[in-house]
Amino acid sequence: MKKAIHPDNYRLVVFQDLNDKSTFLTRSTVKTEETITLDGAEYPLVQVHISSSSHPFYTGQEKLMDVEGRVDKFKARRDAAKAHAEKKQASKKKPAEKKTEAKEDSKQKIGTLRQTKK
Repeated sequence: MKKAIHPDNYRLVVFQDLNDKSTFLTRSTVKTEETITLDGAEYPLVQVHISSSSHPFYTGQEKLMDVEGRVDKFKARRDAAKAHAEKKQASKKKPAEKKTEAKEDSKQKIGTLRQTKK
């Protein structure tokens, strides 16, 4: 193996899945201040929200893991967009109603003018 091709901080690191607490020991240059004791030795610890041990694609299970409220945020945005669209439609209807009322008023005025001229 060639010398001095790896970074200085290339070392064994433990990655831990927060969903099922499974651990993976591998080499990495990731920076972390947390540590864990595994098999009697102490290693740097990196916690991840999802890994191959808990991801539905790899496990074959359909389950919802909403760690950071993504589904709730999406539903809130969807509801806000729907309310905005309804408000916009309601504001469009009002000018149209006013125009039809104005046309009817002008027709009535023309009708009364014609009646007075006779």
